[in-house]
Amino acid sequence: MPHTIEEAYEVADAATDGDDLKLRDELGDLLFQSFFLALLLDERGSGGLADVADDVHRKLVRRHPHVFGDVELETAADVRRRWESIKTTDEGREGIFHHVPGNLPSLAYARKVQRRASSVGFDYADVAGALADVDEELGEVREAQAKMSREPDGPADPAVEAELGDLLFAVVNVARRCDVDAEVALRTASRRFVVRVETAEAYAAADGRDFAAMSLADQDHYFDRAKQEEGSAE
Repeated sequence: MPHTIEEAYEVADAATDGDDLKLRDELGDLLFQSFFLALLLDERGSGGLADVADDVHRKLVRRHPHVFGDVELETAADVRRRWESIKTTDEGREGIFHHVPGNLPSLAYARKVQRRASSVGFDYADVAGALADVDEELGEVREAQAKMSREPDGPADPAVEAELGDLLFAVVNVARRCDVDAEVALRTASRRFVVRVETAEAYAAADGRDFAAMSLADQDHYFDRAKQEEGSAE
């Protein structure tokens, strides 16, 4: 299973990069994993790849009655609610969060549980409510940090850790309400940061300076220049 997860991440990475040749290559690796796992199923007498394909076909038709049937749904939110309702019936869920995979990446896990809560009406009426929650959680982080008590290089302050977790959860909720995948958004932002720092380092080197040995103010100067150059190139 670790190999399958790794290949799935490499597919996502290639898709994010917009590199079609790399995506094609990584999809092949992931497809191999699918064939391999289907072969194990077949050897156990639990069905092969053809059965897997038939199952997903029936599931997609069943869960999209607005596409393959005569059900009329007005909005994307209606589609999601209908999807969750059908999945609840299909999976025989016991409780709101039944069958939420616990090994999802944390941002994806947060989004998943929020969508489940939303499916039963436990959600803010609009994005303004979610944004207000972010402001409130940020204030609580500031309060906890001001009272923080920890030794240098010691474990994190439990109160600060808890409040930061609440803040991250609230930010994911805003992203979800804006139809933004927080996992993708954070990964893209992290890559953007890497490119900007590497560009700033290159600018410093061109001036005969060691980026790592510079003051933060000087580093910021080159970093801002990298951001400006990035904007002018778009």
